[in-house]
Amino acid sequence: MVRAAATFGLALACAAAAAQERAPEDTGEPPAIGLHAQATYTWQLKPAFDAPYTGAHSLLPQREHSYSFTTTADLGVRLWRGAQAHLVPEGTQGQPLSALQGLGGLTNAELAHGSSTKFRSYRSRLFIQQRVDVGGEREKVDAAIGELGGGAAARRWTFVAGTISLADYFDPNPYAKDPRTQFSNSSFATHGAFDYAADARGYTTAVVAEYRESAWAIRAARALEPIEANGADIDRHWGHQHGGQLEVESDLPVRLAGGPLRGRALLFRNRILAGRFSDALALAGPGGVPDVALVRRLQDKTGWGLTLEAPLGEDEGLFLRASRNDGRLEEYTFIEVDAQVAFGGQFAGTAWGRPQDRWGAAVSINSISPSHRQFLAAGGLGFFVGDGRLNYGAERVFEAYYRWVLPELKVGDASLQSSVGAGWQHIANPGYNRDRGPVQVWTVRWHSEF
Repeated sequence: MVRAAATFGLALACAAAAAQERAPEDTGEPPAIGLHAQATYTWQLKPAFDAPYTGAHSLLPQREHSYSFTTTADLGVRLWRGAQAHLVPEGTQGQPLSALQGLGGLTNAELAHGSSTKFRSYRSRLFIQQRVDVGGEREKVDAAIGELGGGAAARRWTFVAGTISLADYFDPNPYAKDPRTQFSNSSFATHGAFDYAADARGYTTAVVAEYRESAWAIRAARALEPIEANGADIDRHWGHQHGGQLEVESDLPVRLAGGPLRGRALLFRNRILAGRFSDALALAGPGGVPDVALVRRLQDKTGWGLTLEAPLGEDEGLFLRASRNDGRLEEYTFIEVDAQVAFGGQFAGTAWGRPQDRWGAAVSINSISPSHRQFLAAGGLGFFVGDGRLNYGAERVFEAYYRWVLPELKVGDASLQSSVGAGWQHIANPGYNRDRGPVQVWTVRWHSEF
């Protein structure tokens, strides 16, 4: 923790110096150089719950606590007109509940597989972005991690190449996206059935292209998959394992208090070295315990996702997500969900004199395919789920949170914004098992960024 705090403090000092080099805001040009950073600490408590049996990949029924700490710094440099490059080092430390096992929707999306109580630093992103203005009115682009900010035409192309997270570009839901400031459960980070290409920490090498107008946008990407499911090493052969995705979004002809209703449709196809549940069951035979590791071969996993966003005000609105993958293959990079419906919203504390505060409430119904159920019922172990047997029921996640925004702290021309939050999760049928739970999880979170 001392090393992590020193890293964040150094980034803060550098940001104050970098701020002096920013271009004037009224030019619409991005700064020549920019530095942004964040630090988030999340603590969770799970009281004991009822469970008549516990398997190798179960959520443990006894009382547990968990924590995660992440710190990220982004050095962005303007290269030429419309182009910027970003280097984003990151550090993490944490202890998950039950070694990150036993749930479809994981309680803290900040914790990756292989999380350690020792602080570890690594390069999360390294990419070049090229924006090409086509026409229309100028729009303000807010500065953030991975974005220098400035101005851009309403009609524009954006190209990105390098090491990135696909979740930064696809399903950009403003009300349920960031586990550092919004919902903690991974069921609400993006489509639950979107098994997007990523290593164990959530990053990949990819190329992304997007065309955007004020009322609609279309984007596509080709990304590399890990060598093995949830592995740390990426398969660098573009023709071997890879993931492709296409997403279209548009304003819909329904006007609400905060703007038009927005719709989004996503299609994805992954070429991965994975096992089918049916093949594992057939190989094990009657009474045998199936193992997908024994039947892995190169094959395709496909799926889709739909989103509706209803803006009710500035940074307030409702969302509805629905997603499904084919459910034949094991989970490869994200969470163990084959189909999902999730809905909820984010709101401001205006009614009680706290307009900068945010609170949210949402429900996710996670389910798995029939062959996936048979595999778990026969004693098979998914990457995250496996109680040894199964009395199937859809996993239902309810989460509510409140985020208090603290007074802004000025450091030179830069500003440090912090918040503290609290949340509660209720999870019925954890790991898709009616025999276990329900589970309660309490969350406390600190977040700072500049």
